[in-house]
Formats: sequence, structure tokens, C-alpha cells
Amino acid sequence: MKRFLIGLLIATTPVPALSQYVLNFRDADVRAFIQDASRVTGRTFIIDPSVQGKVSVVTDRPLSRSEYFELVLSTLRANGLAAVPVAGGALRIQPSSTAAQAGGRIGGSTSPNRFVTEIFRLRHIDAASAVETLRPLVSREGSITANRNTLVVADFGDNVSRIRQLIAQIDRDTATTTIVTLQNAGARDIAGSLTALAGGGEAKSVSVVPIDSSNSLALRGDAAEVARFAELARDLDARAASGAEVRVVFLEHADAAQLLPVLQQLLGQSAAPSTASGLSDRPAASGGGASNARPAAQPAATSAPAAPATGESVFGQKNAVVTRFEGANAIVIAASPDVQRSLGEVIRQLDTRRQQVLVEAIIVEISDTAAKELGVQLLLAGLEGSNIPFAVTNYSNASPNILKVGAAVAAERLRKTTTTVNGQVVTTNQNSALADTLQQAAAAEILGATGGLGGAAFKAGNAIFGAIINAVQSDNKSNILSTPSIMTLDNQEARLLVGQEIPITTGEALSDNFDNAFRTVQRQNVGISLEVKPQINAGGTIKLDLRQEVSSIAGPVSRDFSDLILNKRELETTITVDDGEIVGIGGLLDDNERRTIEKIPFLGDLPLLGKLFQSKGKARAKTNLMVFIRPTILRSAEDARAMSGRRYDYIRGMQVEQDPEAEPSIDELVRDYMGAVPPSIAQTPAQALPVRPGDQVIEAVPVPPSESVQ
Repeated sequence: MKRFLIGLLIATTPVPALSQYVLNFRDADVRAFIQDASRVTGRTFIIDPSVQGKVSVVTDRPLSRSEYFELVLSTLRANGLAAVPVAGGALRIQPSSTAAQAGGRIGGSTSPNRFVTEIFRLRHIDAASAVETLRPLVSREGSITANRNTLVVADFGDNVSRIRQLIAQIDRDTATTTIVTLQNAGARDIAGSLTALAGGGEAKSVSVVPIDSSNSLALRGDAAEVARFAELARDLDARAASGAEVRVVFLEHADAAQLLPVLQQLLGQSAAPSTASGLSDRPAASGGGASNARPAAQPAATSAPAAPATGESVFGQKNAVVTRFEGANAIVIAASPDVQRSLGEVIRQLDTRRQQVLVEAIIVEISDTAAKELGVQLLLAGLEGSNIPFAVTNYSNASPNILKVGAAVAAERLRKTTTTVNGQVVTTNQNSALADTLQQAAAAEILGATGGLGGAAFKAGNAIFGAIINAVQSDNKSNILSTPSIMTLDNQEARLLVGQEIPITTGEALSDNFDNAFRTVQRQNVGISLEVKPQINAGGTIKLDLRQEVSSIAGPVSRDFSDLILNKRELETTITVDDGEIVGIGGLLDDNERRTIEKIPFLGDLPLLGKLFQSKGKARAKTNLMVFIRPTILRSAEDARAMSGRRYDYIRGMQVEQDPEAEPSIDELVRDYMGAVPPSIAQTPAQALPVRPGDQVIEAVPVPPSESVQ
């Protein structure tokens, strides 16, 4: 131990005049060696828990600080350890056998003894063949992998430097390029055949690119292979001159019924009527009739080829015929090879995958309705045989009606009539039907009353006094939020309806004896309706032809008239919106206040007593209605899957909140019923931290200015 301390003291003592250092370690602990290196060099080292052992190093001359640092790294390398740069400028010391999997900073080091990772992008040679060439140059602890046209090398700095120089020598372009012009066959047809012969994929020996504007092929690759493929292309083109004059083109994305009239017009023929169905062919939903009649079926366009018209063909040939086979969505062309090639190019450009548009709407309606009513009704009536006049106060906004209640009381006197026969009083029942009608009306009036209700009646002599006081206060608040959404193809109309079909009486007839009564009913859609036709412009903006309707049932017109009142809010407009932007397309801010007062002239104006001869009402309704639209372009299948994953996760999350212990039913349905994997959004893996549990961190000790090495 004493010898080790003396050697450590000598090793860490600089020569004052030159600011240089000497090392004299014999069987020193590697961790103490690294700690001394941190003090001298001013660097931070992270020591892996598996780093153990002894090191020996002796210098025969003083070293500068940079030389001291390189000697430390070289000593660690000789003892099976590697210094891997990590974030923040620190070095991670760990066994060389695990250095390639430790990650660390990529590039940026010129030290030959640091363990670094560097990425090389290849321009000309194949990455897989480059790996086979460079693998012997990589050390036993290093690694080299290929990813498409990229090499990832993890090794000590000197080995990485040699690999960099070798890649610069071998990654050179030795390919040749040849253009082959075709006369009879189509460039894309020949290119597909040659690509299959070349092997396809990324390992093909020759690259074949069709050039549609000049109907030619561009061949690139090894000179001998390019010459062989060029000769093969010319041979196939010559054989196409005597090929068949009938060609069937199967469409992948386009509709043959929509494409056929375009091709016929190019040939100077009369365009056949399209039988493609669409939403625009349906009757308007606002009519809402119950009729399910469909328009008469149109004759199929395949029944017979369209007769040539007097117009000139753009291809200079009138005997060409083009039609379609509806069952397979295919176009049939009967023409010369050059016309077939030209029409095939038109079909290729039109038969492309169309972008889709997701249209999301948010409909917000916030309303607040408050009402207050206070009414007093009075009744004064004289009994039979009295001379007291009849008087009553009655108002339209007061309920129940005091006249109907008074009539019900009088109905009992009408029902029973008292007479004297032979000196005896006899009571008989008369007018029973009228009495029942009046009492039923009064009962319905009382049952239909709202709010606070109070009344009194008393008899004074030959007069009857009655009074009813009715007080009502109501406050209704609603917050309605609807979010309809629909996805459709570019320039394709789409329609969404969520609601009910309610019957609306349109006519009624009654005969005298009710033996031929009938009523006509029409059904109308009530709910949320969204109709949209998007058009994607070249700049990425979206033109929307939009119709939005929200309807609901308000209730019957009145107590005596059972027909329904429908609330309806409809917007129909055309707007231009950027992709993914939210725009408010319309709304309504309504504040409606109504005050009513009904009173008896002069009596209603009396102080205090006037309240008994009047009825007051106050109602206020505030409505805030706004409609927002957000269109999003789904350019690829990945965009559509991501959108579906977000929607699916939203529904799944709601089911998990309701019952965290059970499997969401939507997952079970997708897995068991559909036999598919539930969609999900890919999560980005968390980045590994440079310092792991168990690591020893040795912080750098600031070096005095007098010991700095320039």
C-alpha cells in the first residue's frame, strides 16, 4: 500500500516548468486510476459496476495533458475496457464486449481510443454487400449493420477512421445509363416485365424507369446488364407490332362507368350515359316522404358499343371501339396498338388512389329560458231567482280558467232538478251529458295548471264569490353539444343522418257517417343531418359544399290542435378551409324578452287593490348557437389508420373508465366477431438514460489555470 501511494504521488505531480505529467502505476486499482485521470484531465467519467481489475502503466518522459488523456484511454482499451462518449461530454467506462450495445453519442470524436458510433450513407454501392466487405475491419468488440443505403458502425475511433477512408474509395458510381425508345408497346408494360426479370426490390442489377411523355425506357446499372436489357426491350417492342388489337384494362381505383365517357369522347364517339350511383341521385331528405319508389333502371353501358359520331378522334382513327365490363370494373379497348397505348396512358393517369377528407362538425347550442306569471281571477254570480248581476275577470295567461271551474260547480245544479208533486218534493236528474262535459273540462283545466295555485269560494246571501290566484316561475337551461363527422372521397358527396322519422299529417277526410274516414301521413326526418362535398385544391386547401341541419320536436301546436311544431336550424354554404383548420361557419345569438299585462280598465290601475284586477307575465329567452367545421385530408392509408386509432382509443377509454376491471367490449367484439386486431396508436419508446442504476459517477475536478496545456 505504501508503494502504491508513493507511485500515485509521483504520477499526479506535474513538472512545474512545463505543466506536464508522468505516470508510474504498477498493479493499481483501475477505479483509482480512472479517478486520478479525471483529476488531471478535468473530465467526468461514469464507471460501470462491472469494471474491476488492476492496471500498470509507466512513462519514460513527461506527457502533456492531451497525451496523458490518450494514454489513459489506450491503457483502458488494452485492459478490455472502452470509453464511450455520452451526453454532456462525459465518458462511460465499461467492458468492450458490451460497448456496441451501450449506445452513446454518435460521431463527433477523433480520438483513436474512444468507442464511438458513426453512420455512413452510401450513394452507389449496396449496403448489404458493403457489410460483407467491411466486417473483417471491425474489431471483435465492435459491430456493423446495414439499413437500406446506410451503414451503422460502432467501434474504436481508429477502426472507424479506417472504415471511413475505405468507404470513400469503394462507394463510387460505375453504372451506365441507356435510353430505349419504343414504337409499338407501352413503356410501363415493358418496364414491368424487365423489372421482374431484373429481380425487383433493392437488389436488382438494372434499374428500369418508364418515361411516359416519350414512350421510352431509361435503363441504369452494370454496362453489360444494361446492354442485355436494352436488346430485350427492343425485341419485346418489335413483337408488340403484331400483337392483339383487343386489350382489357382492369381498374384499381377509378370507376369504369365514369371513365368510359371520357375515353369515348377522345375517340370521337358519343359518350354513353353513366350509370354510376351517387348520393346526388337520391331524393332530397328534406322532402321526407314515405315513398320508397326508385327511378327506373337505366340500360347498362355494356349492352352495345356506342356508335361512332361525326366528331374527329384525337388519335386520328375512327374504327376504334371502347366499352366496359361492369362485373369486373374493367375497360375493353379494341384498337390499333398505338391507340391502345395512348388510351392506356390516359387510364393510368386517371386510375389513381383518390385522397379522402374527414369532415368533423361541432354544433353547440346554449339556451336559457326564464318566465314569471302572476294572475288573480274573480267571479261573482247570483243564485236562482236573485237579481245579482254576473261578473268575472279572466285572462289568457292565467290557468286554470275560472269560468270552466265555475261551470263545473253549476253543473251539479243542472244535473238535479227539484219539483213539488202532490205536496211532496221530488228530485230528478236531467242534463247529465252536459254536466259531465263541463266537469271533465274543469278537471282537465285544473290538472294542466302549473306553479302555485290557490282559490276560494263562499256564499253570501243569494250571491256566490270565487277567486283563483296562480303564480308561476320557471327557469330552463340547456347545453346541447353534437359532434357529427363523416369521411368521403375527394369530390364525392356524402351524407350523415342521425335522428328519427316522425309522422306528419298531410290530409284528412271524414264522411257524414264515418264509414270512409282516412288520413294521409308523410314521414319526415328529425335529428342531425350533415351533407358535404369536398374538393381538394392544388395548394392543399379544401372547398366544401356544405349543408348542416339540426331539427327537433318542440311539441303540439296547442292543447286543442295535436299537430307538431318542429324546431329547425339549417345552414347551407360553400367555403374554403385549410387542411386541419377549424372554422365557424355560422351561428345565432338571440336575446328575446317579452312582458305582458292584462287588467280591467280603471280597476286595474287602483293602488294596491288594482293587483286583484290584473295578470302579469314576463318571459326571457337567450339562445347561443354556433356551428364549427374542421376538414382533414387523409392522404394515405397511414393517415386513415391513425385517425381510426384515435377514435377507437377514445371509445375504448370511455369503456375502461366505466369498468376498469373488465375488458372493453369493443376490443372483445373486434377480436372475436371480426377476427381482427384492434387499431391503436403507436407509442414512441422512452429514450435510455446515459446513467443507469449502480453506475459510479466521478465528476471532473476543475484544473488550476497554471496547469492548463495549450
